[in-house]
Amino acid sequence: MPRGLARDHAEKRDALRRGAAAHFAAQGYDRASMASVAAACGVSKALIYHYYDSKEALLYDLLHEHLSSLARVIEDAGLQGPPEARLRDTIRAILLEYEDADDAHKVQLETLDTLPADRREPLLRLMRGMVDRLGERLEATTEDGLGERRRAVTMSVFGMLNWYYTWNRPGRGMDRGAYADLVTDLVLGGLQGLGRRS
Repeated sequence: MPRGLARDHAEKRDALRRGAAAHFAAQGYDRASMASVAAACGVSKALIYHYYDSKEALLYDLLHEHLSSLARVIEDAGLQGPPEARLRDTIRAILLEYEDADDAHKVQLETLDTLPADRREPLLRLMRGMVDRLGERLEATTEDGLGERRRAVTMSVFGMLNWYYTWNRPGRGMDRGAYADLVTDLVLGGLQGLGRRS
């Protein structure tokens, strides 16, 4: 008779994902091994292999969890109020979701292309969905729409948010909420400028 899942299965798996993300972010995915991940997480290699049969499976799981969580946040944010407020709520939600996921975010940016197509495609679908949602909220703040510029504008906003972790020093400068407001103000002002140039 097969063993059931331990009561703390989900918590242990989440701890392994977080530990692996920190290790991959610090050491580089290509240089890490399942043994080094286990050591960084403070568990045995046998325990890691109980949850994941390969380093690739572990990478996929941590990226899928990270992107799924971000996609849910974007889907649920900015559902009420005028378009400008909805955009502000969405940008803030994205940046705050990154707060405890900087390691996973860095790993995503550096490793997504290393996965084979069958594992990369579900992650790309999640990312395309996020781009679509944010693009819709950006477009809603304009009178005439963004047309062919929608993707470029959307990716520019993600660019401003995605790299916050590389230059921000916690405790100095802008916190995430203030930076989210700054980005929103820049975007809304820029969209008005785009409208005048159209």
